[in-house]
Amino acid sequence: MNICQKPRTLGLLVGILGAIALHQTVIIQSATAQDSVEDTIEADSMDLFVAYPPPQHETVADRIFFIGTANPDQPVTINGQTIENRSEDGHFAPTLPLTFGENTFTLVQGGESLTLSINRVSTDPMLPDGASFAEGSLMPDEDMARLPGELICLSAIAPTDATVSATLGQQTIALMPQSSVDLPPNSAVLTNQTDPVAASADSATEYAGCTSFDRIGPIGNPQFSLRANGETTTASAPGQISVFSPTGLEVAEVTTDQGVARVGPSTSYSRITPLPAGTRAAITGREGEWLRLDYGGWIKAAETTVSSASIPPTSIMRGITARQVEDWTEVIFPLQTPVPITIEQDTQSLSLTLHNTTPQTDTIYFSNDPVVERMDFHPLLNNSAEFVFHFKQPQQWGYKTRYEGTSLILSLRHAPPSNRLGDTTILLDPGHGSSEDLGARGPTGYPEKDVTLIVSKLLRDELESRGASVVMTREGDDDLFPRDRVEIIDATEPTMALSIHYNALPDAGDALNTTGIGMFWYYPQAHDLAVFLHDYLVDNLGRESYGVFWNNLALARPSVTPSVLLELGFMINPEEFEWITDEAAQRELAKTLADGVEAWIASQP
Repeated sequence: MNICQKPRTLGLLVGILGAIALHQTVIIQSATAQDSVEDTIEADSMDLFVAYPPPQHETVADRIFFIGTANPDQPVTINGQTIENRSEDGHFAPTLPLTFGENTFTLVQGGESLTLSINRVSTDPMLPDGASFAEGSLMPDEDMARLPGELICLSAIAPTDATVSATLGQQTIALMPQSSVDLPPNSAVLTNQTDPVAASADSATEYAGCTSFDRIGPIGNPQFSLRANGETTTASAPGQISVFSPTGLEVAEVTTDQGVARVGPSTSYSRITPLPAGTRAAITGREGEWLRLDYGGWIKAAETTVSSASIPPTSIMRGITARQVEDWTEVIFPLQTPVPITIEQDTQSLSLTLHNTTPQTDTIYFSNDPVVERMDFHPLLNNSAEFVFHFKQPQQWGYKTRYEGTSLILSLRHAPPSNRLGDTTILLDPGHGSSEDLGARGPTGYPEKDVTLIVSKLLRDELESRGASVVMTREGDDDLFPRDRVEIIDATEPTMALSIHYNALPDAGDALNTTGIGMFWYYPQAHDLAVFLHDYLVDNLGRESYGVFWNNLALARPSVTPSVLLELGFMINPEEFEWITDEAAQRELAKTLADGVEAWIASQP
């Protein structure tokens, strides 16, 4: 992907619909968490039923799986071919190839039939006939601003072998052909389909070029020109380009509790350390609704207030102190203004970098702490200071940050008072909930939200019987957004947080042959727990392993505790679905998971 062009999101958005659209197919009357799972399945199993895909579905995948059920005593055909490898209860999940355009599939059992239309679309940009630019391809497509002398890159998608240029501020920039290789969406990791994708020979080409300006103020909208096959076409990019004055500074102050910072100006870019409320930094770039701050991170303007300033916010730094507050060690960094921060972790240390900060530090007192063995200080060039906290034990338990006035408070979580389960608080988050958030759906249409609640309640009872305190994010059909669940975790500050889920796949996945237990973690303090619970369940239940993944999931991101998202099996796999919905298996799963939690706690020093 050329750096001049924003990441193409069509492949990502459509590619993950295999997992998401399982929630969004025809709504059925589903069982509540208190209803009998078997009753629901028996009510549906005698009829031909397809839970996924919906009757009219669009995808970029080159294949599609069909999740459904029918009478186990009669064959089911799809486009005349008998569906093999059905489960004992008659569930099926065949995968069939797709051609570009409309694909029609008819499923038949006895006198019943269902017809589905699947439209496969291309991720390659579509060009009108003749010498024309691809619709929506002229970049920038949003207003942008940069500093004097900084590269400003323009791009467009046009026919192969065209001559493309752009005029901006009395400059003419030749746009050259770029790489024809694209990357699959992030969800491709889940199906092991991550190889780069070469554009087809007859597809369009991305053209790009860069320039810079020293003069201040609005430069205008780039005017693009295309020559191909004796024809010439001109068009104007939607985004207007401006150049900041280096002396007319604007400063952004973070107004949300934890401002979401990223490496680029869209949610397609990776997150970096959140910025505590009150953080102040000079604005060095704009792109649409995004602001680039002087330390390099991007943040949405809506999470800040912007004001004028005569100088950029900077601070010196001298003395540092620490104190113990209940189950936390608080490290206090007195500053003249709240500055941006970056935190990095490994197994046994945490590094904090204060940006826009000039160290004047000669003496640091830090000793006799239950968590930290020592703290190292490194003054850095470019007005930054790094502090590395080395922990006494390899297992971290979490951290949080805040500003009190202009002082940064870094709080480091202490371990539980003992390695007894009775001294812990376990937060359980049953995934999904309510008719608006079904989660994945099994072959009968049975929703993930119901089985996660059943298993979470069984797990709660097991943990409480062993002395643990348990907090549930929901006890019924509650409509909770991920941020609501995260807020409960942050407010509770539990010993660990377990988000209970069951799995699905993107459209190109193999639903029939994909099974197993999966774990997802984000912060290093959750890694050991994720691996331990994964291995414990696989070994003691005899289940397949799907794997342990680092993943940028909301329920894995709380930093105050080890937070793990558990995928306890695949709703869309016919055989595994029967295990998932079996009441005896659910009780065994809950007991084994409680055993695993207790064993991990007991293994801590």
